[in-house]
Amino acid sequence: MPDNLLPFDGDVSYLPGHFSTSEADALLVELDDCLDWSQESAVVFGKKIPLPRLTAWYGPTGYTYSGVVHSPHPFPPALRRVAGSVEQIAGEFNCVLANLYRDGRDSVSWHSDNESLWGERATIVSLSFGATRQFVLRHRQTRQRVSVDLEHGSLLVMRGDTQQLWSHAIPKTRRDVGRRINLTLRRLAPSKTR
Repeated sequence: MPDNLLPFDGDVSYLPGHFSTSEADALLVELDDCLDWSQESAVVFGKKIPLPRLTAWYGPTGYTYSGVVHSPHPFPPALRRVAGSVEQIAGEFNCVLANLYRDGRDSVSWHSDNESLWGERATIVSLSFGATRQFVLRHRQTRQRVSVDLEHGSLLVMRGDTQQLWSHAIPKTRRDVGRRINLTLRRLAPSKTR
């Protein structure tokens, strides 16, 4: 694995070119077509607002966050291939939250993937297809920030205490950027698979 991007309290590695350009191009088209995208609304400060992106969920169990409820769905073939491509690097995964950013106005606000569903020291793998977008991490106590541009076909792995001690976001941008699909691969904690 490449060097840790974080200065302390976590482990984040970035691998550009995990997929070749031609593989990433083909996956972008296939994922755009085959995933069941929906415009969800989340409850923020007691108010229901549309998420600034489209989402799709695949896994053996449902997933709920901010009032958004996803039902269980089996992996389509494209997701099985993508998940298989990271096994040598980060192990096996059985859940995927997919996000479709239509343009620079779509984003995801500060959050951590620290739900008990994933276990205490969860490994989360993020794969990017399409437009390059900035990914920002912020330490919860020191507020120190680290950023990386997630390129087409790239892989980002977050391990260890990252989800407990850092938050992350994809900020909006005024730059003219095209569509981007992000897949966040997760595995259920052993206690949640029984």
